[in-house]
Amino acid sequence: MDAGELLAQYRAGERTFSGLNLLEIDLIQADLSDTDLSHSDLRQSRLGRSHFVRSTLAQADLSEALLWGADFTQADCPQAQLRDADLSGAVFVQANLVEANLVKAILCGVNFQEADLSLALLIEADLRPSSDQSTNLNRVTLQGANLSYAHLSGASLVEANLHRAKLCRARLGQGFRPDAPKTDLTGANLQGADLSYADLTGAILREADLRGADLTGAILTQADLSGTQLPDGIDLTLS
Repeated sequence: MDAGELLAQYRAGERTFSGLNLLEIDLIQADLSDTDLSHSDLRQSRLGRSHFVRSTLAQADLSEALLWGADFTQADCPQAQLRDADLSGAVFVQANLVEANLVKAILCGVNFQEADLSLALLIEADLRPSSDQSTNLNRVTLQGANLSYAHLSGASLVEANLHRAKLCRARLGQGFRPDAPKTDLTGANLQGADLSYADLTGAILREADLRGADLTGAILTQADLSGTQLPDGIDLTLS
């Protein structure tokens, strides 16, 4: 199915497009809200600024797709493949991304507020702020997610659930510029998280819960640890 046929069917009222081969399809600024695209092949597609509000993309393959500025508000995307996708400035507010694959995805300036990314893979993902907005992970669920080597400098993770998440060697430190935004983990749940060798330089960890977390080799220089619950044996004076 090509882009013209798909859009014509959508305008005619069709909403089920599951299991289709849509490889490299060009649907820039298209409105595909409330559609079922589960199990569809959308690899290397061009979907920038398109709308997938409340759509179902369960196990859809969007690897290497261009999805900058796309709107996935309340979309259902469990086990979606988004490896190497460009999602800069996309919106995933209250979206379901459980077990999604976002390895090496570009997620700069993405709004993940209240999204569920439990058990998702975000290894080497880039979550730094974009030129005009920060990456919003406030109150997001990342329980058990793998963010090893992810770039989270300047991201906002206020009250995020990172229980048992893997953040080994993740970059959460403030950038080199004096005016660079700080990574904000205020009130975050990091119980049992793997923060080994993570860079948390200048990060805001006020009221965060790090009980049981692995901080082996972690850098906490100038981090704000006001009211932070730290693992047993950690000495605040060393940070």
